[in-house]
Amino acid sequence: MDMSQYLLTADAVLTMAPGHPVIAKGAVLTKGDKIIAVGAAADVERMAPAAKSKDFGKAVLMPGLVNAHMHSGFLRGTAEGLPLWDWLRLYIDPMHRVLAPGDAEASSWLCYGESLLAGTTTAVDMWRYMAGSARAAEKLGLRVVMVPYVGEAAGFDYFDTLDDNETLIRDWHGAANGRINVWVGVEHQFYFTPEACRRAVAMCDTYGVGLHTHSNESQVEIPEARKRHGMLPMQALEKLGLLSPRTVLLAHCVWLDPLEIELLQKYNVGVAHNPTSNMKLASGAAPVEALIAAGIAVGIGSDGEKENNNLDIFEEMKVVSLLAKFRAMRADALDSWDILRSATIEGARAIGMAERIGSLEPGKQADIIAVRGDNAHMTPFIVEGPFQNLHHNLVHAAQSGDVAMTMVDGAIVAENGVLLTGDMPAYIDAIERVSREVIARRSAWLAKNTGGAHSPV
Repeated sequence: MDMSQYLLTADAVLTMAPGHPVIAKGAVLTKGDKIIAVGAAADVERMAPAAKSKDFGKAVLMPGLVNAHMHSGFLRGTAEGLPLWDWLRLYIDPMHRVLAPGDAEASSWLCYGESLLAGTTTAVDMWRYMAGSARAAEKLGLRVVMVPYVGEAAGFDYFDTLDDNETLIRDWHGAANGRINVWVGVEHQFYFTPEACRRAVAMCDTYGVGLHTHSNESQVEIPEARKRHGMLPMQALEKLGLLSPRTVLLAHCVWLDPLEIELLQKYNVGVAHNPTSNMKLASGAAPVEALIAAGIAVGIGSDGEKENNNLDIFEEMKVVSLLAKFRAMRADALDSWDILRSATIEGARAIGMAERIGSLEPGKQADIIAVRGDNAHMTPFIVEGPFQNLHHNLVHAAQSGDVAMTMVDGAIVAENGVLLTGDMPAYIDAIERVSREVIARRSAWLAKNTGGAHSPV
C-alpha cells in the first residue's frame, strides 16, 4: 500500500462529525488510506512537515458523497415519458434481454468516472455482468457496493441469477483494499420465488454480506402485494425472509404505511431516497421526515442515468430539500444539515459503513472531496458566525462541476475536472457506440414482442 502523506488545507473543513463542526482555515492530514488528523491548519501542518501539501483556498474540504442507489446504465434520454411499470415493460426490461457483458462493462467505466468527477466516492450500484463493473471500480478508484440485478421467477430468466451473484461474491468481495463489496441483489420481490428468497438470505448468512432490493416505489405495489400475499409489501418482505438484519438497504420506500416504518426500525434497515427518479416516473414523494424521525438511516441515491438523468448527488441534495418542503407545504421541512448528513454520514450508516466512511475523523478512510467556493453561486462564502452558510450553499447552490478534487482511500483520483485514473473521452466514445447497438437490438426484439417484456404487475 502507498503510505504517502497528504496535507489538504482550505478556508473551511466540514467534518460531518457529531455536532457538525466547521473548521475555518482547516486541514486534513492523510497517510496511506487513512485520515490521521483534522483541525486548524496551523496545528495540523506541524504534525507532518514532509507531507505533500495541497491548498484549495476558498473551498470546502468535506467527506466524499455516498450515492446510496444507482444503476450504471447507458439509456440517458432514450427512455422517457412513462410511469414505472410501463417504463420497465417497454424500455428497461427489453434492454436487459439484449444486453451483453461488454455493453454493461463499458457503461460502468463511464458512470464510475462520472461519479468520481462529481464528488461521489462511494456508490451502491445495481447492474448486470458486474465482473466488468469490478474491473472499472478497481482501476478508477471508486468505492463500490455491487448488487447484481437478479431475477429468479418465471419470465425473468434474462436477468443475472443467484449463481452469478454467488460467483461475484467469491471473486470480488473485499477486493481493492476493501473498496469493492458485493451484496446479494434482488431486483424486486415480484421477480423472485419463495425458494429463491430463501437461497438469497442463506447466501447473505454464508458470506456475511448484505442484501439490497427495491420496495414500495410505486403505488401499484400496494394492491399487488395484498393480492399475492394478503399483506403490505414490507410485511411480504418479512414473510419471504427478505426483511431481516441482513437486509442492509431498501431503495425508494415511497408508499409506506406506519406499520412498515416500524418494520424498518425493527430490522435496522436503511433507505435509499431517490427523489428525482421518483418525480420523473411519477412514483411519488417518500416520507423522509418520518423516516428520519424514526431513527432510520436515510441515504440519497441518484437512481439510474435513465431515470434521473445524471449521477450528480449535489443536484440530488437540492431536490431532496425542495421535494420535502413541497410535500409538507412547510418551508422548514428537512434542515440542510439533515440533507448533508444523508449524503455523507447517514448515507454511510444506511449501507453499514459509518465506522469507515462518511465523516472526516482520524482513523477513517481518506475519502475526501474539495468543493470550490470562489464562484458566483457559492457567494457569499461565510465560514464563521451566526450567518455561517456553507451547509445551505452546499445543499442549494453547489454543483458537481464545483468539485476541485476527489480522493478515495488516500489516492487523488480526480482533480480540476480531470479523471486521473482513467480516460473519460474514451469511455464516452464507447457508450456512443454501445448505446446505439443495444437500442437497435432492443428495437428488433420489441418488433417481435409487441407487448414488451413480461410485467410483474
